[in-house]
Amino acid sequence: MSNIKKFFTRKKEEAAFKLKIGGTLGQGHALNAPSEPSGSQRKSNHKAYEPPKRKELSNEARAAAAAALARIETKDTRKFNTSLAAIKAQAKRELEAERKVREDRKADENTSETETRPDVTLACQGVFFRCPMISDEVLPKKDWKVKIKEFLYQQLESERALTSCLIIQNCNTKEKAEECVKTLIKYLENIINHPEEEKYLKIRMSNRIFSEKVRYVEGALDFLIAAGFHEIEIDNESFLIWSKDNIEEGQDLPTLLDALKNAGPITLELERNIKVLLPSQAKRVKLPDDFYRMSPEEIKREQQIRTEALENAQVLKTKAMREREEQRVLRMYRYALVRVKFPNGIYIQGTFNVYEKISDIFEMVQSCLSDETLEFNLISSSDGRLSDDDMEKSLYDLRLIPNVVLLFSIPDQVNTNYIDTNFLKEELLLLVQSL
Repeated sequence: MSNIKKFFTRKKEEAAFKLKIGGTLGQGHALNAPSEPSGSQRKSNHKAYEPPKRKELSNEARAAAAAALARIETKDTRKFNTSLAAIKAQAKRELEAERKVREDRKADENTSETETRPDVTLACQGVFFRCPMISDEVLPKKDWKVKIKEFLYQQLESERALTSCLIIQNCNTKEKAEECVKTLIKYLENIINHPEEEKYLKIRMSNRIFSEKVRYVEGALDFLIAAGFHEIEIDNESFLIWSKDNIEEGQDLPTLLDALKNAGPITLELERNIKVLLPSQAKRVKLPDDFYRMSPEEIKREQQIRTEALENAQVLKTKAMREREEQRVLRMYRYALVRVKFPNGIYIQGTFNVYEKISDIFEMVQSCLSDETLEFNLISSSDGRLSDDDMEKSLYDLRLIPNVVLLFSIPDQVNTNYIDTNFLKEELLLLVQSL
């Protein structure tokens, strides 16, 4: 079974589980029902996605090159202006163009070096994710967006119907995708409920709703083609006409309607990005921009506003005012950096979503221990030992963001007894050398 079909099968199972809680399951055509492969499957006219090209020369450099080429081609037929002023002006223009080209090239090289050189002052180099549906790679979210789009367009020709549902959800803004899906669902429901009414079997492509909510949404036209629509001209006007014979092989309208409703964004799994730190390395607490909900410019502006407010109003704050200020600060962060210090001075570090639970931290620590059955406690310097009652609370709830250090301890034992004990797996200790 392909990854696309596995995605929809899993989604359908999740939806079925929720329905079982409230009542019986409705009738429907299984998305993973076996179908005969088609040898004469219609080819897609959709242009394959092309990754962005490298930065080209600036307009000024292009103009200078074009001018030089024109001079070479016409030097035998054009009368050259031999006046001293004209020669000086021409030389100045050419030197200016060459200087501009050198500056642009140097700027490109500097940008490339800056992008590839890690910032050693950061506690970690960013927030990374996995996407099991596509590959085992660990990449930043912005890189996954490109890879997901490339992957989906590669699958489009072989599984147009199901893949186009995912393209709608993953290659457009959330608002555009939601409006498009609502409209497409209406089109299909009208045909299913009124198969004999001609008005539901065609769509005028100049229609305002179609133009605004469907036509320019990535994946929408591919879905309609897979659902049985094809474009024709009637009285010099473009229409999409539906025919049962044009539905993609192995699909039917109830199945496609189900796919539209179950499709969603391809989820990414947050990579813990576990690091093992020496005490000297644990002093780095500067977080990369990926940890923030806002851009660096917005964060600086927010801090400036807060500083000016404090300077202009040196007044005592009530408890409610302090809580509101704290909530405002906490909402700036999307991820948290959690460090756990062991009695021998070694730290382990992992990345968490601010809404993940305390139990997730315990699971990470346990997975790093050479003895995974060992009982242990984690102690917060501000609130003391994290108890069983805290396990279902989030890092946000306990204010353990944007970064926190927790102390590893053994129940009913003094940590000084373990000052020379290594609790971590040997393979993890090798990570110290890579920092």
